[in-house]
Amino acid sequence: MKATSRLAFILALGISLLAGGLTLAITLNVFEGIPHLEDEYAYLWQARVMARGEIKIPSPSCPRCFLVPFVVDYEGFRFGKYPPGWPAALSLAVRLGIPSGLNVLLATWCTWLTFRLVSKLTTPVQGVMAALLTASSPFFLMNAGSLLSHTFSFFLTLAFALAWLDTTTKPSPRYSALTVPVAGLSLGLLALTRPLTALGIAIPFLVHGFLILLRGPSLVRQRILMIGGIAGGLASLLFLWQYALTGDPWLNPYTLWWPYDRVGFGLGIGLHSDGHQPYHAWVNTLFSLRAGSSDLFGWGRISWLFMPMGLVALRKNRSAWLIIALGASLIFVYGFYWIGAWVLGPRYYYEGIISATLLTAAGMTRLAGRLPNPIHSLRQRLMGYLRFGLVVGVAIGLFMANVQFYLPARLAQLYGLYGATRAQLTPFESPQAQTLTPALVIVHIRESWREYGTLSTLSSPFMDSPFLFTISRGIETDNALSQEFSQRKTWHYYPDTPYTFYTAPRAPETP
Repeated sequence: MKATSRLAFILALGISLLAGGLTLAITLNVFEGIPHLEDEYAYLWQARVMARGEIKIPSPSCPRCFLVPFVVDYEGFRFGKYPPGWPAALSLAVRLGIPSGLNVLLATWCTWLTFRLVSKLTTPVQGVMAALLTASSPFFLMNAGSLLSHTFSFFLTLAFALAWLDTTTKPSPRYSALTVPVAGLSLGLLALTRPLTALGIAIPFLVHGFLILLRGPSLVRQRILMIGGIAGGLASLLFLWQYALTGDPWLNPYTLWWPYDRVGFGLGIGLHSDGHQPYHAWVNTLFSLRAGSSDLFGWGRISWLFMPMGLVALRKNRSAWLIIALGASLIFVYGFYWIGAWVLGPRYYYEGIISATLLTAAGMTRLAGRLPNPIHSLRQRLMGYLRFGLVVGVAIGLFMANVQFYLPARLAQLYGLYGATRAQLTPFESPQAQTLTPALVIVHIRESWREYGTLSTLSSPFMDSPFLFTISRGIETDNALSQEFSQRKTWHYYPDTPYTFYTAPRAPETP
């Protein structure tokens, strides 16, 4: 290993560990290891069910009393609407008692795989730069610190891209014994995690694979077909999953929560009176990109600054264009989905971070140029040093502005997102509170289901946890539940008096 490559390896390893450390800090101090978005509640619920070896459970007698966002009650059974990939992975962390720790590990691996992929396409130096851009990206860190599925799908995307490039550029039967299954399994598992994302990731590689099938070497054509067979076989399990949940392989559980939650254009899709239309897709895309432009690298509205020069630098690098196309492909396919995302940045485009870091690293390097050679004239050397120093200075200034100003301010906005904090759980985690168990806790919400939502994370889907939380749905329903769970003590809880437990509903407040 050359000295430059060895140094790049060490630096990338350190940056990857730093990314994991930053993600852990965000997980513990910003998101506090608890759900904030509706998706996170559903993922965690599904993971807990899978950790017990189940994929669905009988519905409670009063489904509205035990509300879990995006968890469906259908024909007597309760199950999450999401595909099985991420909940299954998260269930492994649930079994270890550290559900929020999995994305920390994945963030570390994603940063490392970014280094490996960009190094393969360009140089180790640019690989280190791409890893640093990833590890400092507010967009990357915010999502990695949550319980969302995007960091897992980003990991699968990077693993697939690396294995694909190794498979198609190194015609060695011995080497393909590893790269072919890794590529196929990664893409197939991505389809079982985020199907529309998998389509967006696959499109550039489908085009590349088709060209190889037309005129590539026989051995490589065989590998491409094997990758497609493995990925397609694994992805087809999604229909088996839907059949196991609903009894109909073609019934998407998303539509059981919101009938209009479908992909495509036309009436009955989305919330617009005329359905989801290309015009709405265009507006939605522009809004998502504008809302997330600052989050990408924390450089305000100029996160794209070095990308045009990156396109120039990589214009003849055919393999690099596969990765560049990923971001554009994701933006395109999510135009067919009726809603965007912006709270944690445009997270539907999350896996396209690799396109941005590759272009930015290549653009920085191209603009900076090489350090002047001593044989050059004094004027050439001065101009070379000036050019190199100017680009490096701008890059360092942008990086420091993000680390010192943008990233801390952005993370501060997320603490207690939607009113969810771990402090809400402390009344039930003290030794004194354990003397109240086993308990049915009827939560009387005043403003939003979220007052109950955070507490519900202490409840088991199987109704066997010390505390079982339910939303008050009126005196008759509350009494019926109290009778149903007569083996438990019944407490009435009001979030505005967090350390007080009532044996009966408190008197209404007088105006």
